[in-house]
Amino acid sequence: MSGPLRLKAIFITLLLLAIGLSGCSFYNHLFGEPEPEAPGALMERGMESMAAGHYKSAIDAFEKIKDRYPYSKFALLAELKLADALFGKGSYDEAYDAYDEFERLHPKNPQIPYVIYRKGMCHFKQIGTIDRDQSHTIKAKEEFQRLIKRFPDSVYARLAQKRLRECFINLAKHELYVGKFYYKIKRYKAAKGRFLYILHNYPDLGQYHEALKYLGLCEEKLAEKQLKAAKN
Repeated sequence: MSGPLRLKAIFITLLLLAIGLSGCSFYNHLFGEPEPEAPGALMERGMESMAAGHYKSAIDAFEKIKDRYPYSKFALLAELKLADALFGKGSYDEAYDAYDEFERLHPKNPQIPYVIYRKGMCHFKQIGTIDRDQSHTIKAKEEFQRLIKRFPDSVYARLAQKRLRECFINLAKHELYVGKFYYKIKRYKAAKGRFLYILHNYPDLGQYHEALKYLGLCEEKLAEKQLKAAKN
């Protein structure tokens, strides 16, 4: 091997050895690629982005902590803040899943009352008008009831009490809407069942008197039908 070739081979060998010893940091420096952000820097960026309402950037930072540094001291907080950032972005289903994962992985964490409240709020934020399906109302109600039962002295339980009443009001209004619809199309028996349900389950939420009035109208119509059937 000639002198120049020998020198070239030695240089390549030393270069590979240096890369092997110094790892990615040397490689990134050599080829101009930025080094990965440290978990502390990522956390700081995520918190600043979330405070500014830049939820996409915050989500990116918290996800990187979870993926790259799962054993760092910031990992637990990143899990919770990721859920908060998704919630702030309006991605309520994804936020619910993130909160749910946090609760499953850390059931004894002191933030669990907050997490359950937020899980309820993920559904509460998606409650539609009274003429629509009320599955989100029901799920929000269940989360708020679970929170109140498990952590009755928590500040979040007190917040849940207010939201829970709003859920009940929405459910009562929905039942009244459906009952009136049945009454309008002359399905008086079905309508009567809805109004009775309101009277038995939502007696103090503002729909009682209207439900009572329509219940009486239903009974009158049903009595009229029975009388006509008897005459025939």
